[in-house]
Amino acid sequence: MGKPVLFDFYADWCGPCRRQGPILEDLKKKMGDRVDVRKIDVDENMDLANKYGIRVVPTLIIEKDGRVVHTLEGVTGAESLEQMLLPLVE
Repeated sequence: MGKPVLFDFYADWCGPCRRQGPILEDLKKKMGDRVDVRKIDVDENMDLANKYGIRVVPTLIIEKDGRVVHTLEGVTGAESLEQMLLPLVE
């Protein structure tokens, strides 16, 4: 089984996305290599955004073994994200 992947669907023009960015950077430092964090610019990756049904930015999607476990719209705090990710870490 692989490590969880956290997709951050964002846009450069999005104010809340700019607030989410530092939260994810801090989370990545805290969780290290146990979680794969991927930033996806919706304006440059419309196919991927459509595949996941992204309608709002920021949207965070947490996958484990190719299966969507959580979908979160809007700014989400590091503590909440960590609580969702810890059970998925091997």
